[in-house]
Amino acid sequence: MLTEEQVLSALRRVQEPELHQDLVTLKMIEDLTIDGTTVSLTVMLTTPGCPLKAEIHDRIFTELAKIGVEKVNVGWGHKPRGPQLPVSLPGIQHTIAVGSGKGGVGKSTVSVNLAVALAQMGAKVGLLDADIYGPSIPMMMGADDRPRQANNKLIPIERHGVKLMSMGFLLPNPDDPVIWRGPMLHGVIQQFLKEVDWGELDYLLIDMPPGTGDVPLSLSQSIPLSGVAIVITPQPVAASIGMKTLKMFETAKVPVLGIVENMSYFVCPSCTTETDIFSRGGGRVVAEAKKVPYLGEIPLDPKIRQGGDTGAPVIVAEPESPQAQAFRNVAKAMVEQVHCMPLMTVAGVQG
Repeated sequence: MLTEEQVLSALRRVQEPELHQDLVTLKMIEDLTIDGTTVSLTVMLTTPGCPLKAEIHDRIFTELAKIGVEKVNVGWGHKPRGPQLPVSLPGIQHTIAVGSGKGGVGKSTVSVNLAVALAQMGAKVGLLDADIYGPSIPMMMGADDRPRQANNKLIPIERHGVKLMSMGFLLPNPDDPVIWRGPMLHGVIQQFLKEVDWGELDYLLIDMPPGTGDVPLSLSQSIPLSGVAIVITPQPVAASIGMKTLKMFETAKVPVLGIVENMSYFVCPSCTTETDIFSRGGGRVVAEAKKVPYLGEIPLDPKIRQGGDTGAPVIVAEPESPQAQAFRNVAKAMVEQVHCMPLMTVAGVQG
């Protein structure tokens, strides 16, 4: 008869391909049962939608077969690991900022589609619109509700599997400007974090205000962040601004998860020829120069713009499209950086 210790010993020979430690040490094995020569177990992956499932499955089967296991039933779940947030944000495992050095690079479009991509992978996701002066998340997510209150907390609006909070939900008139100085903005962001009932989240994405001024810097220093993804467009001037943005986050001791190049190229719908309208490769240049990951590129495409205008992000409206797949690829690369960098320093907290 097989024993649990025999099975666990075999599983200790199975390494997670990216973390380079065995599944037992990483506490990735749950619900282990043994019935004769049949073993059933659940593998808790480090990230939803992990592309390494097949490799992990094959390694498990190979090692268990060596001890006489004839059938293996593998279930899959996910459990975020790596540096987590301090107790000031209970229930939230990881907070990821999406930043940019200037406006107009599509940062909010990227934030929206990445949030929905993670939700589609099975993660519990929230999206905080920290661009108080120019909130765009409500329109992009097709949400015009007003949050209700319960137990002295705001209840986030939910769309496309993502919990949302934005100043746009609270303005009496959507066209009203927000005329505030920095301290007032800082206060409302703290309220959005601590006085909103986010519940249990794997990831809270924060759509940061553009630029490298007082607002994003103070937010970076006051909000415990697992890391930041920086969005730039490919032309050289944007790459130069991206360098400054990256340096700002480094100054604030926020781990840089990587660079996303948005509007990277245009694909002709008739002939499928790729045209580099804004040049191409600026994101990779920044990533290589600063020795940070290059998370991927997003095409310039009318469908992406239409999704934001209509409240149906392209990853929802056309989930099988190449545009949607581009966002999924970036989302996977981004969260892999969170989970596969065990020595990462969370802003204000040693991981």
